Amino acid sequence: MKLVSWNVNGIRAVAKKNFFDYLEETSPDILCVQETKAHEDQLDETLLTPDGYYTYWHSGERRGYSGVATFTRQRPVNVRRGSELLAMDTEGRMLRTDYEDFALYNIYFPNGGRGEERLNFKLEFYDRSLEHFEKERKKELPLVICGDVNTAHREIDLKNPKQNEKNSGFMPIERAWLDRITELGYIDTFRHFHPDAVDHYSWWDMRTRARDRNAGWRIDYFLVTPDFISRCKDAYIEMDVPGSDHAPVALEIKS
Repeated sequence: MKLVSWNVNGIRAVAKKNFFDYLEETSPDILCVQETKAHEDQLDETLLTPDGYYTYWHSGERRGYSGVATFTRQRPVNVRRGSELLAMDTEGRMLRTDYEDFALYNIYFPNGGRGEERLNFKLEFYDRSLEHFEKERKKELPLVICGDVNTAHREIDLKNPKQNEKNSGFMPIERAWLDRITELGYIDTFRHFHPDAVDHYSWWDMRTRARDRNAGWRIDYFLVTPDFISRCKDAYIEMDVPGSDHAPVALEIKS
């Protein structure tokens, strides 16, 4: 069973590029996309009802901004959208789909790079999300948390760590949340399977053509609670997939 998370940087834009080819060729069992930048009434049936998939969408109040969607071959037993999970989510950032044996969170965490106000919003979103996860993990379903976390955790997770210590996405105050969540037992699946892998990134700055030089950041994750790691077979980044400034990240699990 293959789960994929991909920040598509605009679902309508990527649909005109390689989105449907990717869906057909790789055929993930579940595809979580972030930064859809669309409401459902702006989409045609090819995106709303692609062959073989149920789709679930969560869009924010502001049009053309943020948003997440989950494409799944198996119908979830329950679907919950942002405001039901996190009261501060008015930007369409969190979508949960429950299956028989795990709960899947598709999350587009905020970017803190547009000033102090947005950095504080990002940090509060982090804190409230973790409070929610900690409450939910006490229940019966293991948690799988995927999406664009918008922070690289360790120096190994970006090309130029020293130059970026004061930039949002690698500031100590942001990385501290990833320290906290892993200390609480949540497992970064990519690092679990590939602890020493270098030059594996999921985002590149388009303005500087950083992808051409692979001067990237690993800011997209699959995190799981410890009770789920025995189900996991591998985690990796599909760095060669074009269409967005992010690459899809994948988690393979035993059915």
